[in-house]
Amino acid sequence: MTVLVTGTTGNAGGAVVRALAEEGIAVKALVRREADLPAGVTAVQGDLNRPDTFVESLEGVSGIFLLSGYERTGELLANARAAGVERIVLLSSSAVTGTSTANAIAEYHLAAEAAVRDSGLEWTFLRPNTFMSNTLRWLDQLRAGDVVRVQFPDVPISTIHPADIADVAVAALTEDDHSGRSYRLTGPVALRPAEQVEILGQALGRRLVAYELSRSESHDELAAAMPAQYASAIESFFGDGIVDETSVTTTVATVTGHPPRTLQEWVRENAGLFG
Repeated sequence: MTVLVTGTTGNAGGAVVRALAEEGIAVKALVRREADLPAGVTAVQGDLNRPDTFVESLEGVSGIFLLSGYERTGELLANARAAGVERIVLLSSSAVTGTSTANAIAEYHLAAEAAVRDSGLEWTFLRPNTFMSNTLRWLDQLRAGDVVRVQFPDVPISTIHPADIADVAVAALTEDDHSGRSYRLTGPVALRPAEQVEILGQALGRRLVAYELSRSESHDELAAAMPAQYASAIESFFGDGIVDETSVTTTVATVTGHPPRTLQEWVRENAGLFG
């Protein structure tokens, strides 16, 4: 068995590469340039927006861990089927389960899901909550002081450890009873942003203070940080509540056999990134 992993340098893709390597499964990691990869992992240079750049590397691949939101996904999937690839595990999003999907984020994930469904390959969709690694968005503020500005302060979120996403992905790539399933993935507990900041401060040995932004302040920060269509989508998710990232599911435990990891665990593992 050989698995091709896309998004290798990202939080989820990187975790999938590590988890597969730890299981002794052959991995081809798609990268645009040289990257630090676990021992035994084969680097494949290519561009996910240009499937022709790595078509030859699909030979011998049995499964692909695939990201949403890239051009020519249909072409990539056709190439995969022609090469004998059997299954796709797609990293989708909680956005596709919202009460409204008329937003830029849900749209590109739904488009990817549709392409995979139409590919003729076996598929599993992973629809996770916000990643615990998004805590790193506060890094610049922490370097400047002990006050952390938090958006949508009244919304608790059951954030998920990327390693739990990876463990579910590995199960879906290597076991036969996950085909045709869509997995809603969450962490073990929903925490308000201020509670997340408190956990981070405890791990870092700092007295951090969460400055809770108003709705208008959150709107302005989002608008300054990203294209308007994505800022609007995120505001609708958490400000208007069209996506539920507060509820906790049992999916990680059911699929992997272990409970989902806590934010405390993620912070301890990554405390050095905040130094």
